[in-house]
Amino acid sequence: MALDKIGIAKRIAQEVQDGTYINLGIGIPTLVANFIPENISVVLQSENGLLGIGPFPEEDEVDADLINAGKQTVTTTKGSALFSSSQSFEMIRGGHVDLTILGAMEVSENGDIANWKIPGKMVKGMGGAMDLVASADNIIVAMQHCSRSGDSKLLSKCSLPITGLRCVKKVVTDLAVLDVLPEGGFRLLERAPGVTVEEIKAATAGKLIIEGDIPEMKI
Repeated sequence: MALDKIGIAKRIAQEVQDGTYINLGIGIPTLVANFIPENISVVLQSENGLLGIGPFPEEDEVDADLINAGKQTVTTTKGSALFSSSQSFEMIRGGHVDLTILGAMEVSENGDIANWKIPGKMVKGMGGAMDLVASADNIIVAMQHCSRSGDSKLLSKCSLPITGLRCVKKVVTDLAVLDVLPEGGFRLLERAPGVTVEEIKAATAGKLIIEGDIPEMKI
């Protein structure tokens, strides 16, 4: 059975390491904040100028002036800081963000990511994605394995405008967890509960590397 968005976020939260500074992109990545283990201490950064994001607020905690880059209301943690977006991008471009978790429309087997524009459709802009993928050491993508039309989003080569080249290290989809190898190719690490290796093969257009038995994810 394929994971829902919550399941993808829960699995990605297992990749978070203690003491790291993390930027969560719009969409599925923002959900990761709710599932970071209590014994893990991290600092979540938002490019609109917030360091120290907490879980999403309960109804009685909502502050309409306190939002993340996706314009969702958020909470803050003890010691959090608010500042200008220019200072925020100084942090990003200065290499002070250890991990970036992003959504994507396409990822190539070389680690290229396309996540900001579909030709012919109006977009508000690329946001901070281009700076983030050029600056962070570790990029994890959270996405659906296939589009609504059933086409694979894990490709040999991206067909949409590129956000960053050779930057994605890992992809977590509704079907699988995959490493992007430096020499190219998606190495299958885990499969979603109830999903077979054959189903993942059929849904992956890029080079898929399968070594030994592939375990199910533990969510």
